Amino acid sequence: MGSLIKVWDIPGGVHPPENKAQSLQLPLAKMPLPPVLTLPLNQHIGKPAKPVVQVGDRVLGGQLVAEAEGVFSARVHAPTSGVISAIEDRLIPHPSGYSAPSIVIDVDGKDEWVPLERCDDYDALDKSELLGKIRGAGVAGLGGAGFPTSVKLSPRADHKIHTLIINGTECEPYITADDMLMQVKADEIVAGTLLLAKLLDHPDALLIGVEDNKPKAIAALEKAAEGTPVQVVSFPTKYPSGGEKQLIQILTGKEVPSGQIPASIGVVCQNVGTTVAAYRAVRYGEPLVSRITTLVGEALETQRNVEVLLGTPIDFLLEQHGFEAKKASRLVMGGPMMGFALPEPSVPVIKTTNCILAPTKKELPPPQPAQACIRCGLCAEACPASLLPQQLFWYAQAEDYEKLEAHSLFDCIECGACSYVCPSHIPLVQYYRASKGAIRQQQHEKEKSDRARRRFEFRQERIAKEEAEKAAKREARKKAAEEAKRKLAEQKDDAPAAKADPVADALARAQAKQQSPEAQRAKLERNLAAAKDRLEKAQRPLEPGEPGAEVTDEQREKQKARIKQAELKVREAEEKLQHLEQDSSAPKAPEASDTKPADDPVSAAIARAQAKMTMSPEDKLKSSLESLYKRLAKAEEKAKAAQESGDDKADALQQGVDKLKQKIADTQQELSELAPSTVAEPSSASRHTDDVASMAIERAKAKAAAMETMSAEDKQRAQIESLKARIEKARQRLEKAEAEQDENVDAFRTGLTKLEDKLQQLTEDR
Repeated sequence: MGSLIKVWDIPGGVHPPENKAQSLQLPLAKMPLPPVLTLPLNQHIGKPAKPVVQVGDRVLGGQLVAEAEGVFSARVHAPTSGVISAIEDRLIPHPSGYSAPSIVIDVDGKDEWVPLERCDDYDALDKSELLGKIRGAGVAGLGGAGFPTSVKLSPRADHKIHTLIINGTECEPYITADDMLMQVKADEIVAGTLLLAKLLDHPDALLIGVEDNKPKAIAALEKAAEGTPVQVVSFPTKYPSGGEKQLIQILTGKEVPSGQIPASIGVVCQNVGTTVAAYRAVRYGEPLVSRITTLVGEALETQRNVEVLLGTPIDFLLEQHGFEAKKASRLVMGGPMMGFALPEPSVPVIKTTNCILAPTKKELPPPQPAQACIRCGLCAEACPASLLPQQLFWYAQAEDYEKLEAHSLFDCIECGACSYVCPSHIPLVQYYRASKGAIRQQQHEKEKSDRARRRFEFRQERIAKEEAEKAAKREARKKAAEEAKRKLAEQKDDAPAAKADPVADALARAQAKQQSPEAQRAKLERNLAAAKDRLEKAQRPLEPGEPGAEVTDEQREKQKARIKQAELKVREAEEKLQHLEQDSSAPKAPEASDTKPADDPVSAAIARAQAKMTMSPEDKLKSSLESLYKRLAKAEEKAKAAQESGDDKADALQQGVDKLKQKIADTQQELSELAPSTVAEPSSASRHTDDVASMAIERAKAKAAAMETMSAEDKQRAQIESLKARIEKARQRLEKAEAEQDENVDAFRTGLTKLEDKLQQLTEDR
């Protein structure tokens, strides 16, 4: 019903030629199916939708082809039936003329649809179900930037909505898409208004705002609104009354604060086209796959409004309306004030395409060259947001983004009123758009930097926590060792005070452990037989893992390693047996009080040390390796027993096991590196065996002397360089062990980690 509601004026504004009559002479038409549809995945504000179809899939009309990615996103549906021919970047309608991911459908002409879910009694549904239907239909704003409608209809709990405004202003020259919609679908606009009111908990005021230059639309809406709480409000024509914040000020007298949204003052504003799309999504289950678009301009033979499928190529529309390319100065999507020139006529219609303008040069002349600003102040008088366009222009030229933000650049609605009145023909809006883009890019980079900083701080906290845990474990082990030492001291204090000769006790224990020559010979013979048996098994021909398969190189390498180890064990067993026989056949020394028995463990130890001094480097390494393997077996048994019993020393024992594994790996590496030289020059190795220790001592002395002459900083630098070299060698050994699937990989990795920790500690101490 009509009403005499008070309206307010807005500051600024202009009155450009309307040019709306041309496209209202013919009734609304429906376009035929195009041969191909191109559906960009970012037809809305927010994240692009994510495809849920593949190339080659056949789709039906209304079928979901791309799912919303997050809250600020919108679904995309197939407008008709066809086959997905491509999912790739295609040129889209955008001021920058860039390409974006799109789904391309080859239309089959059958126009087959998926079954739609109607809802005859949507009043029985709750709010979440209704919002789910609107979101599921991919409804986004059809009159502005394409904001997802379901998000706009879900204000925060602290934003109590008291006014719902349906925007039918359409103040831009040439465009009449909303005017035609209000004339032919006024009933659905009113029904949609009541639906949105239900979602917003029934606001006090339901207003449809229309400029007074649309008498037919006003009459149709007033007739449809009879008997409902919906009020149709008309007001004087003025550009840009259709801006969201400007319309709110006209109908309520309230201004939306800078940097806030209309919901913060209790108002929600929706376009008439969006209202109809939301209503049809709930009532008929229809997804948003078409819209009304104005085709206008003197370069067209026929000018009118058409209902067109989303994704339809614009050149197909122009061809249907007798487009004469030679007459057109350019192609514009939108109106002459806020529209932008299209880079190619092949770009598709999207959800926000309300007009295609094909003007002649006389109708819309090319922009004149910009001249210097004369500071006339007309731009400030025309600005509907009460900004200072002239100052914004200076700051934009200087790229002074802080001043631009301080002067409320983002309150600019880019209506073009300032550019329209500028006598110097300065493209002010283009400067503002570029500056907004640069500021957004800076904010994006800052967010990335902040995320990286937070990740670094979290890592530092994690490392500090790990170090604290290690320190706590070390302290616990230290306390456990001190406690064990204290208990041992107490036990010694409780023992008899009689003093015993420790050397005599050690000799007694060694003699008790000794075996007779016959028992030793029997044991060595058994060891030799077992070693020969292992060698025989290792030398057996390899068999493939599966029938018909071939033996791999990896299997051959492993067999060679087993044979080599078995031969080493046989040789060691033979040498031990030979030494025992030589000792048995040698004449025994007389048993005097000042002579030691032949089987004296001290003498045997001295003999072993002398024999070790005469060994070649390779034999020394082999002997050391055998000893390390024995120590490792015992250490693993102790560590396992400690872990099973829950002993406090379990961690310390496990560290000992890891160190032994590292030593074994290092010894094996040295042995493999030494083997070629010892095979090539056996005599040289034997000649210089006695000099190895002397050379090592001399090197150590030289190194110590060099370190004494260094400053503390030079010493630390030398330690760091040495650690880096050791880390590089350890990393190479680890990579080799991983490639060969060595059983000591864990030991290599532990050793590398310790070296890296030590290097990090030295670096931090600097």
